[in-house]
Parts: sequence; C-alpha cells; structure tokens
Amino acid sequence: MMKKALLLIAITHTVVANASDLSSAQAIQNKTNTEASQSQTRINKSADNTLSYQADIEQLEDELKNLDVYRKHLTALVDDQHRELKNINQQISDIEQTRQGVVPLMYKMIDGLKKTVKNDKPLRAEQRYQRIEKLETMMTIANVSDAEKYRRILEAYQIELDYGTKLGVYQGEISFDNGKKIQANILYLGRISLIARNFNQDKYWTWDQKAKAWFLLDSSLNSELDKAYAVANKEIAPSLLTLPVSLNIAEKK
Repeated sequence: MMKKALLLIAITHTVVANASDLSSAQAIQNKTNTEASQSQTRINKSADNTLSYQADIEQLEDELKNLDVYRKHLTALVDDQHRELKNINQQISDIEQTRQGVVPLMYKMIDGLKKTVKNDKPLRAEQRYQRIEKLETMMTIANVSDAEKYRRILEAYQIELDYGTKLGVYQGEISFDNGKKIQANILYLGRISLIARNFNQDKYWTWDQKAKAWFLLDSSLNSELDKAYAVANKEIAPSLLTLPVSLNIAEKK
C-alpha cells in the first residue's frame, strides 16, 4: 500500500513536472513566433522601404535626365538668340546704309512722277498733282517709316500705270486756248484717247498731245462716242469702240 502511494506521488510529480515543462516550452514557442512575426514585419517594412527608395532613386534619375535635356534646350536657345541678335545688329547696320541710298531714290521717284504728269495728257491732272503734293509732304513726316513712304510712292506709280490700261470717265474742267473753261465729262482709254463731252452731250472734244490743246470733234462721231461713254459708265456691255487718237482738224475751239 505504501509502495502504491509512493508510486502515485511519483507519477503525479512527474506529470506536474512535465506539464510545467510543456507550459515553458509553449511560452518559448509563442515568444519565438512573436519575435519571428515581428522580425518578418520589420523585414517586410525594410523591403517596402527599399522598394520605395529604389522608386525615388529612379524618379530622381529621370528628373536629372529631363533637367539635362532642358539644360541643353536652353543652351541651344541662348546660342540661337545670340546669333539672332548678331544678325539683327547687322541688319540695323545695313538698313542705315540702305537708308542713305533709299531716301534720295524716293525723291528722284517723286520728281519722275512730276515730269510724267507735266508731260502727259491732262488726264485727272488735278488729282495726280494733289497725290504728288501729299507724297512730298509725307517725306518730311518723321513718324512715317521709310518702308511706308516707299510703299506709297510705288502705289502712286502703280496708279499711273493703271491710267495707261483702263477705260474710265470722270468730271473735270477743260481749258481752251482762248482762256475759256468749261466743266465736262472726260473719258479716257488708257493714254491712247482722251475725250471731253459737255453736260448737254452735244459737243465733243479730243485732246491733241502734240498741240497740247482740245479740238472740237465732228458731230458725225457723236453716236460712236456716246457708245464709248455708255461702256465706260457700265451702262452697256464692253464692245469694239472707235475713238479718235490723233486728229488734223481745222476747227479749234
């Protein structure tokens, strides 16, 4: 009986001891698992940080590349601006030299217009002289560029050229050798023919460039001349016209 009791105590003690060891082992295992989990968390976090740093590094490298491209772009722009500035300075120098030649040329061109109008038929003479006066006044105006002055002179030359190719009619004054002046409808076909008709439309005169005078036309031409006026006024369609060019007429008004 005593032996059984001792054996039971021994077994109980062993069981208790084993249970204690198991608890300790379990605690160690739990601690180990916790530490392992924490270590893994730190490892994962470290890995995430490493990836983040790597991404930041790659982004910075891309930005550096972009900055390098932009720097080269700015350098090219600055170099081009320097070349452009040099070119502009050269152009300014050339313009100053050109102006010294262009300004006298423009005055010569205006003088040429004067001579043309003076020696030409009295075709819109008053208007043409007024145009020349405006050009002469313009030449002394400082706020009109030389380029604009030159353009207007060329425009005046173009108008003079147009007089030589167009059919037109306008109201104006004609003067005769005896000093008499009348208002008339004046028709021109280029510089080939210059005709005047009184407002009653019963008399016609032609300009003789050689004699520098107006000559009365024969009334037999009235019908053909009326036709020319109608075409010039766009009252009828253009057609073949018969107009006096040079006349040897005895009667002179």
